[in-house]
Amino acid sequence: MDSAAAPAPEPDAPARGDRYTERLSVPWWWWPIAAAIVALLGYEAQLAAYRQTWSFVFYPVFALIVAWLLVSMGRVRLRVDADGTLHAHTAMLPREVIARGAVIPKSARSAAMGRQLDPAAFLVYKSWVETMVLLVLDDPDDPTPYWLVSTRNPGELLAALGLEDAAAQQEPTPPQE
Repeated sequence: MDSAAAPAPEPDAPARGDRYTERLSVPWWWWPIAAAIVALLGYEAQLAAYRQTWSFVFYPVFALIVAWLLVSMGRVRLRVDADGTLHAHTAMLPREVIARGAVIPKSARSAAMGRQLDPAAFLVYKSWVETMVLLVLDDPDDPTPYWLVSTRNPGELLAALGLEDAAAQQEPTPPQE
């Protein structure tokens, strides 16, 4: 065994040569709201314990629970490696099977996630991220027609995959009189 072997990289650390990385963490303004909720819950629990001297322990317990909840909600990481493979949390999508991609703006997100959603589609959806990317697959062995991925930078993600926005390429239809 070689004792001078390089340490293994951390799972959340971006690898060298990645074309794109993004963490879908919760918005910053959720943390002050969570602190207010912790204070309210802690005070209520302290009142329920008749303000005994030991009742202060409710505050750090609730704080740890709420912090764990917010951190775990924002653990999803998007990454496009040097080979062009999209890593979305634990799933991987090779660039070779992507036929085209399109940006789904905030105004079209509810339709894409609602009445237009194919039940066989693969979703990486976070409600607090307003924009998405639609990646249409061209793989006869895969029954998944497309991926819908939440991202704060859809143009950068498509560029890292080497794709152009198919929605922007469509010519607008002239208004009919």
